[in-house]
Amino acid sequence: MSSSVRPATLAAISAGTIVTGLLAYAVYFDHRRRTDPDFRKALKRESKQQAKAAKQEAEAKGKEQKKAIRDAVERANEEGFPKDPEEVESYFMQEVAQGEGMCQSGADPIEAALCFYRALKVYPNPRELINIYDKTVPKPVLDILADMIAVDTTIPVGASKTPSEAGSSAGIE
Repeated sequence: MSSSVRPATLAAISAGTIVTGLLAYAVYFDHRRRTDPDFRKALKRESKQQAKAAKQEAEAKGKEQKKAIRDAVERANEEGFPKDPEEVESYFMQEVAQGEGMCQSGADPIEAALCFYRALKVYPNPRELINIYDKTVPKPVLDILADMIAVDTTIPVGASKTPSEAGSSAGIE
């Protein structure tokens, strides 16, 4: 009787040996990676570099956004605003509707805030409108609008508060 090994058994033994070898290889190098002090130092260094790069990117993006806000306010003021009461009313409604549409569609928040800013510029009582915006406009757009108000020196002093400050002091007057 000759003992012959079936091909299926031979394939199973070979696959088991290969999987065991790969698993042992992975465990060995994982242990080496975890206990190697140089690897840990390199990992910490890389993490710090990534955090620093992210911080620099955030600062650059913030500066870019402030410049874009300043430019948008200047552009709106250069375009001018209507003076006729009927034109003011239709302009106000158009800008508010456009801003709300932009907020719902997820468009550029600076452009959406610019629409609300234009409406604010023609509204007879800016402080009252800021209180309304505080309740209805999404926070990111509201924050940009507050920056626009801070940049603009032509809005009456009473309306230059941030929307949350205006909301908290509305009942004081």
